[in-house]
Amino acid sequence: MTQHSCVALLKVCIKTKDLCRGNRIHADALKHGLFEKSLFVANTLISMYAKCGALAKAQGLLEELPFRDVVSWSALIAGYANQGRGEEALHCFESMQSEGVLPNAITFISILKACGIVGALEQGELIHDDISQRGLLGSDIALGNALVDMYSKCGALIKAQEVLDELPDRDVVSWSAMIDGYAQQGEGHKALACFEKMKDDGVTPDEVAFISTLKACGSIGEIDKGEQIHDDLARKGLLGCNVALDNTLIDMYVKCGALGRAQEVLKQLPARDAVSWNALIAGYAEQCKGEEALACFDLMQQEGISPDRVTFTCILKACASIGAIDKGKYFHDEIRRQGLLKHDIVLGNALVDMYARCGALSKSAEVLDELPHQNVISWSALIDGYVQKGRGQDALHCLERMQAKGLSPDAVTYISVLKACGVIGALDKGEQIHDEISRQGLLENSLVLGNALIDMYVKCGALVKAQAVLQGLTVHDVISWNTLIAGYAQQGQGEEAFKCLRAMQQKGISPVEVTYTCILKACSTLGAADKGEAIHDEILRQGLLKNNVVLGNALVDMYAKCGALEKAQQVLDELPIRDLISWNALITGYAQRGQFHNVLRCFRVMEHKGIFPDAITFSCVLNACSHSGLIEEGEIYFSNITSKYGIIPNSEHYTCMVDLFGRAGHLDKAVAVIQRMPSTDYPSVWSALLGSCRKWGDVDLGRWAFDHAIQVDGNDSAAYVCMANIYAAAGRQDDAENIELMRAESSRKFSGSCSVPKGSTC
Repeated sequence: MTQHSCVALLKVCIKTKDLCRGNRIHADALKHGLFEKSLFVANTLISMYAKCGALAKAQGLLEELPFRDVVSWSALIAGYANQGRGEEALHCFESMQSEGVLPNAITFISILKACGIVGALEQGELIHDDISQRGLLGSDIALGNALVDMYSKCGALIKAQEVLDELPDRDVVSWSAMIDGYAQQGEGHKALACFEKMKDDGVTPDEVAFISTLKACGSIGEIDKGEQIHDDLARKGLLGCNVALDNTLIDMYVKCGALGRAQEVLKQLPARDAVSWNALIAGYAEQCKGEEALACFDLMQQEGISPDRVTFTCILKACASIGAIDKGKYFHDEIRRQGLLKHDIVLGNALVDMYARCGALSKSAEVLDELPHQNVISWSALIDGYVQKGRGQDALHCLERMQAKGLSPDAVTYISVLKACGVIGALDKGEQIHDEISRQGLLENSLVLGNALIDMYVKCGALVKAQAVLQGLTVHDVISWNTLIAGYAQQGQGEEAFKCLRAMQQKGISPVEVTYTCILKACSTLGAADKGEAIHDEILRQGLLKNNVVLGNALVDMYAKCGALEKAQQVLDELPIRDLISWNALITGYAQRGQFHNVLRCFRVMEHKGIFPDAITFSCVLNACSHSGLIEEGEIYFSNITSKYGIIPNSEHYTCMVDLFGRAGHLDKAVAVIQRMPSTDYPSVWSALLGSCRKWGDVDLGRWAFDHAIQVDGNDSAAYVCMANIYAAAGRQDDAENIELMRAESSRKFSGSCSVPKGSTC
């Protein structure tokens, strides 16, 4: 074997990535003494091992050499850089320089790539200076391209653009590096502008340029430009020739929300791989279209393509989006069977999240405990699961367990924990979390976290604290203000809500539908129909009622609560969309104003329009029948609650029926209603019966009702007053006085006071 034949054979191994054959040639070279005699052979051996990924072997060979030149070092540095091991490449470069070996253009290209991998901008700038001093940029376009790429990958886009502009020659690689830099840094519009400049410069885009540009289109949702590129690819016959390009096209449509188009592209491809399907499955999962994602998974398997870790991660998210826990369990079993959880924390976190979002919190906690590795994302998924189910205390306990394991919460964790504090009204814990967040300086960079703090204080009733947080935020948005306005409205502080609205507008933040919904509630608490009308006019000017039933319902409710029932009816009649809440708002308004004939009229119209009533509707209807003396109608409506609408009657419904029969003097029927109740622990029912007994002078039945009333609530002062009045009206003064004594005794036993229930006639 000669050195030339040895080198030729090694180059074949490099081309075919045949490491086994390379090892045999290495052994033959050693037998013939070529490694020691020929640096040319030694360097080619190092290059072969490096390019075949056997970097430890390449490094070992280099260290064995008695003499190493720039080619030896460049081969190893290139190997590390090409494997994404930037730190090792930089270390080799330092060792090379310490030996006094000067780098050449090839060395610089590899080391610039390494700088880009690890984001070593300062090192890259020093290398740039060295290249410039040697005057290498004018003669080597590849070196210029490497510089553009390094600056782009380090996020120094202005510097990358300067280098690109100064290059004497630019090719498609130069431009592609710049386009990719803009795309990777979220500067999609600049990436597209760069793509156009490249074409104006007479440079024809290649697959790499198209890939970067399509990524830019996806990042900014620029589907029109993406479709133009799609057409260009089709004209040039590039579709189906490059899997990476095909997959990027699918991903672009997915990120633009055009999932149908993405699926069309995928169907037309002659070759599809797991990446193609993963992009589509991920898109459906992101848009909470779990059924479609699962269908794609089935199609993928039918084609014989095995799911990988990314596939399983995406499909678990799809299961979570539709609560498909059985499917999720099936995938969990498959993941476990393939042993994928051992080294993949992302997949483990997806499992924890899937079970948590499906409400299987015990299973979610079990999976978390079994994970070989846990991080803050794992715990945050479980904490958020507890919060979504209203289990705030469990969420806080989970936080403590996480911290006990030495894991520090991040902004996402804190957002969930603050929600937990709000759910259970844990103001002290919320303030403690606030202090931790402030110490870590997290509020400076997270508006979402600031809004979560405001929301927590609002839900805990600490509105002054909530306002202080908002005022302390360097940046706030409409959500920040909406949360505070909603808090004041819910606490009945309408004037403060309006002050917030004015302050928000002074800051240049325009109200949105949610803002108007909250401020209309504030109008309701103030009874300020005039202010409500002004808001109504603004809503109409902006055309916000066309597709927003929630806002329309808030308007009906505001007018109804302010007593402007004709206006409420008018608004309801003009709404493009009406639902049960719309009708309930108006029906409740009529009931509260004693317009019982309108209650029944609205109910009949609502039924005619095919809108099913709920428990609230029937409370108003039965109350209307009671006050209007419509016994037969009331009986029919009460019967229909269950027989026609499948609603289980509640205490209000039973109270209305007892009151209906009692007012009409049918006390036997009132008692029959009580006897059919699933529980006798309804104070309002006994209050209604007592009132009827007083009206009709039925002492014995009144005493029976009274005994049950105080059994349910021994401190029900209204029951004592009513029973004493019944005895007094019957001339039984001694019994009346005994009841008064009983009331005095109960007052000593119980603290607080009780008001007479609404509607009591005692």
